[in-house]
Amino acid sequence: MARRPFIAGNWKLNLGPNAAAELAVALRTALGGRTDVDIAVFPTTLSIAAVQAVLADSRIEVGIQELEPHTSGAWTGTSSPVMAREAGCTRCLIGHSERRQHYGETDQGVNLKVKAALAAGILPIVCVGETLAERDANLQDEVVTRQVVAALEGVPADQISTITIAYEPVWAIGTGRTASPEQAQEVHATIRKVLTRYGDWVAEAVRIQYGGSVTPATAASLLSQPDIDGALVGGAALKADAFTGIIAWAR
Repeated sequence: MARRPFIAGNWKLNLGPNAAAELAVALRTALGGRTDVDIAVFPTTLSIAAVQAVLADSRIEVGIQELEPHTSGAWTGTSSPVMAREAGCTRCLIGHSERRQHYGETDQGVNLKVKAALAAGILPIVCVGETLAERDANLQDEVVTRQVVAALEGVPADQISTITIAYEPVWAIGTGRTASPEQAQEVHATIRKVLTRYGDWVAEAVRIQYGGSVTPATAASLLSQPDIDGALVGGAALKADAFTGIIAWAR
């Protein structure tokens, strides 16, 4: 089964509304003709409206970096999936390693957010991956299996098929280090195998991105692997030429 490549840019805590809109204009201009790859950008929450205004009628989707599993109420400082959808967001990041590391995100919390996002019509990108200590202990397969299974607990197979999994080895995020194509493919294959428990067709449908210091120089070898269906890009997503250079390798 041919899976359409999916490249997403996580802008993290960068680019206020004005700078974010400028980047969105550049991306729209550069990528307007691409119809063979799905593209999404994830601005900081305060910049979503400015980016959405630029990309509203383009093929580039706008997502939100973090969601509260509640739809409304006394949850100061958070964003409701229903409100995010109203703002034009079609996708969300859930379980990013930075949320797990710095904000105490748990596997159970990821599961709640996945269900809340789907209920609001937002498609999750569920992030999984091992730390350097876990990689050194050869626990990467165990870690990603646990994280994937926990994230998808109680989610119907037809909804699982719409979710994207992003494998992000924590030791390769923001460090300039990148897992070799072979290392990345091995874990992606493990994730694909885990997904077969929900049905072979589900495993074939779910797209698995690689995230970990992806650059135009490393994209070609990573995206050529059979189980790597795209990339979740960090630092390189903040520059139009670098992001489009990565997308150029998506086939």
